[in-house]
Amino acid sequence: MGIGEEVRLAPELALDPEVAITAISQRLREQVSVRLRRRGLVVAMSGGVDSSVCAGLAVRALGADRVFGLFLPEREGDPESLDLARGWAETLGIESVIQDIGPSLQALGCYELRNDAIRRVIPAFQDGWRCKVVLGGRPWDADGLNIPCLAVEFPDGATRRFRLPAAEYRQIVAATNFKQRTRKMFEYYHADRLHYAVLGTPNRLEYDQGFFVKGGDGLADVKPIAHLYKSQVYTLAEHLGVPADIRERVPTTDTYSLAQTQEEFYFGIPLRTLDLVLFAHNQGRDVPAAARALGRGEDEVERVFRDIERRRSTTQYLHLHSLLAGPVPEVPPQPADPS
Repeated sequence: MGIGEEVRLAPELALDPEVAITAISQRLREQVSVRLRRRGLVVAMSGGVDSSVCAGLAVRALGADRVFGLFLPEREGDPESLDLARGWAETLGIESVIQDIGPSLQALGCYELRNDAIRRVIPAFQDGWRCKVVLGGRPWDADGLNIPCLAVEFPDGATRRFRLPAAEYRQIVAATNFKQRTRKMFEYYHADRLHYAVLGTPNRLEYDQGFFVKGGDGLADVKPIAHLYKSQVYTLAEHLGVPADIRERVPTTDTYSLAQTQEEFYFGIPLRTLDLVLFAHNQGRDVPAAARALGRGEDEVERVFRDIERRRSTTQYLHLHSLLAGPVPEVPPQPADPS
């Protein structure tokens, strides 16, 4: 399903990209200079469409000389991600640096802790074998339970799936979350060094449905596209000149050694379809109307609506600030520095 099809089914998703970019850029300038009182923005660039659009927006808002691009590869990442990110940074004309987080992850025990959990399920598993976590079902399906499974590539080239018990699943996820949290530490290191703010890259699907790590990729000073549906991000990408190699790439997590899409790991249905279902749900449309617009069965749409609410409920804590045991005095906002 392309952007044109999404707009036909939900005309409200259409936007004027230049008007949207101008508005976001103006807001970014205000947030960085007035609210945050920082000199510029640090953007972690993954080679995906979201971070590429955010980097482009940052340049439009502040100029290339006040945007710093950060590439954060590790040994299990896709080398193409780094190549695409570096190419776009060069096109934008921003200063950038590669920060290999592999040694930090090794020292933290990221790979060891994850593999220990895997070996409790697959005793023969070796450190060099490739793997990923995937869902066992899809929200559309009546019998598709979202039971996490581990997909492992064996030495003979065959990939086999194994159902993950809850304890092992949690340990694998907890260990791999070191990757997002380590990346964020380096983002804030460079932000502190430059007196910059950190720009976050989640789109509306990810933000709404809790597809981020608390203290990791969910942590940022500004989030310029968190109000935009994925199709709208693609509209901005094309207008900003993001290369087709990035725009046409299947969105991945770039977290496991086996290629893993966001669809198979978390959302369960194509992102652009979920765009439409989430939009219909947010607009308060009833199930029959949404089903007719999407060309799906009412029972299918009802299941996805329930899945949206379930994710919101189970990931609500990701959006919460620290809970306090007693009243804390409010810190009044300070006037902007006229200089």
